[in-house]
Amino acid sequence: MIEMVGRGVERVDGRAKVTGAARYAADNEVPGVLHGFLVLSTIARGEITAIDTGAALAHPGVAAVHTHRDMPRLTLPAFPYVKGFIPMQDARVHYNGQPIAYVVAETFEQAQEAANLVRVDYRSEPPTARIGDALDEVYLPPPFREEPNEIVRGDAETAFERAEVRIEQDYTSPTHHHNPIEPHTTTAVWDGDTLTLYESAQGVVFSRAVVSAAFGLPQANVRVVAPYLGGGFGAKGPTWAHTLLTAAVARIARRPVKLVLTRAQMYTSAGHRSEFRQHIRIGATRQGKLAAIVNTSTAQLSRTHEGVFNSSESALTLYACRNVHVRQQGVRLDLPTSSYMRSPETTAHFGLETALDELSHATGIDPVELRVRNHSTVNPHTGQPYGSKHLLDCYRMAADAFGWSRRDPAPGSMRDGDERVGWGMATETHSHGAIPSNAHLTIGVDGLATLRIATQDIGTGTYTVLGQIIADGLGMPMAHITSLIGDTAFPAASLSAGSATVASVTGPVHRAAQSARDAVIAIAVADQRSPLHGLSTGDITTDGGFLIARGDPARRDSYRDVVARHGRPVEATGSVLNTPGHSFGAVFVEVRVRPELGAVRVSRVVTAHDFGRVLNHRTARGQVIGGVTWGIGFALLEHTMIDPGSARVVNANLSTYLVPVCADAPPSVETFFVDRPDPSSTALGARGFGETPMTGVPAAIGNAIFHATGRRLRDVPFTQDKLL
Repeated sequence: MIEMVGRGVERVDGRAKVTGAARYAADNEVPGVLHGFLVLSTIARGEITAIDTGAALAHPGVAAVHTHRDMPRLTLPAFPYVKGFIPMQDARVHYNGQPIAYVVAETFEQAQEAANLVRVDYRSEPPTARIGDALDEVYLPPPFREEPNEIVRGDAETAFERAEVRIEQDYTSPTHHHNPIEPHTTTAVWDGDTLTLYESAQGVVFSRAVVSAAFGLPQANVRVVAPYLGGGFGAKGPTWAHTLLTAAVARIARRPVKLVLTRAQMYTSAGHRSEFRQHIRIGATRQGKLAAIVNTSTAQLSRTHEGVFNSSESALTLYACRNVHVRQQGVRLDLPTSSYMRSPETTAHFGLETALDELSHATGIDPVELRVRNHSTVNPHTGQPYGSKHLLDCYRMAADAFGWSRRDPAPGSMRDGDERVGWGMATETHSHGAIPSNAHLTIGVDGLATLRIATQDIGTGTYTVLGQIIADGLGMPMAHITSLIGDTAFPAASLSAGSATVASVTGPVHRAAQSARDAVIAIAVADQRSPLHGLSTGDITTDGGFLIARGDPARRDSYRDVVARHGRPVEATGSVLNTPGHSFGAVFVEVRVRPELGAVRVSRVVTAHDFGRVLNHRTARGQVIGGVTWGIGFALLEHTMIDPGSARVVNANLSTYLVPVCADAPPSVETFFVDRPDPSSTALGARGFGETPMTGVPAAIGNAIFHATGRRLRDVPFTQDKLL
């Protein structure tokens, strides 16, 4: 049997997406639907003193305008992904762009026009919108999700002071926004006390839990549907206030209500990567062995939530260092609550990998060799060995392919005509989650298999990988398999965040497939009408949709015939736990700099990664290309501009919030995978990977710019003004 797992199988959902057959959340046509539109605050701190909805209510097609005066009081669930508060519960305003009224009309256009007619008076207070304006208010937040914000290992302060070589620098990154191509959307449909939500969600099961708690409903009374997602990048992991408000408004209206956020509204309604500062001190021997890492970071928090979403994970877990002190501080500003954004550990990792490059330059040790000397085969934070870690192979594979040995280490030494050429590298790593998941598989009387599981495909290839797993587990062509996902009517499963999907659902799906296969074999050998009757179940193998006698391939039966004779479908379930972990890699980057213009171009990228067994080489390579592209945006382009006087986002659109386009990407990204199964993983030896390929890219680009120009940049984005 030719295994499907590991092959670069094309996306099974590709045709549906390019032909328009894929139904995204806002595509669902619900009879009698009303359309919602949010009115957002124009101040960042204060309270509403008066709100006039008369003109809006008189506008054609308007059914209602809800404010804090009549919005039902909702219960705030005690879940970490719920962002601090639900708006429109009182007159208080916590940030510019907070929902303060909800217009409902027969059409989207009518609702939008009426929203512009709502008049609001405020009592405004001066806002604070930048970390630098509130340094005297920096504090250590309480543990978030039971994870402390200060961790001390050894005596880092003493070790740093005694170190032969010391690096001490500040590194900063601005606010970023997710900008998925699909806007956030909710369609709420009530039937008595039963609620159905067509939702752009990265976790339908989690959304169900939040919504049911907010409305005091049994979870069985809430159904969340999201079979396709047009990108999320963490923005659609939490359940945001607009979902709860839409459900509340629909209940009042006794009609379905659909809300689609505008692009501008997404900049204040669905989280962001917070402004981030970090002060890093690294002490080492002259031979480059790390003696101390002290990482003190400060992240923007909101007035209503204290979660720090950009952990300094790599400082704790990546390199062998006995003395580490990580302190993750925060400062409350008059801004929306931040959230997880793709590869949240990149923010702190950028500082660490830049500091290591500075240590490399100070000691005269090659950047790769420096990292090799500090490699750890165990998790330095826990002392436990990794299930597998082949990071040294990643360094070797990527360095050889890149031609790193030809690098002249002297800054400014490599040129090509008018361009200065720089080569830089960084380690890549990110944690991954593992969430309890369940799968249900049915083999029908037609011999076709149908999987049901309440996970999601956020554009990363989940549909395809699930099909590959089932194909191998059953010995059945992928064309005979249908995966139904993104619906809480199916068995509960992982949300698609924290690089957790593959690590969480692979084991249960494979277990369900094996159980279904074994059940059909047992039916066949017990059926006198089957050519396989009387054989031991261990004497049967499966391939291509057939059950085949070992050693006698002519003696066979098909799934279709066995189950058809059986007269009813064969059903099986699977549930296998996995453990969280880390994936690793290395990225090597070439940049070309035009010093007279300050222009930087990434011209070449080579990566190598270790994330256990590769389930699909095509989709894995897609993740690398996506991660590299995101890293380019982080390093060179992305920056949410916030006016300090009004705390208002001033570039809330894709024309002034710059994201990478094809012209910004290198001609190709050369990718390599170690592809060795992790024996500790129940996901067929695979680990979570989606967020790893971005983590080292910003630092690698900055390190390459230093190599090209001799100028060290520590504040992203690396814009032209910083190189002139």
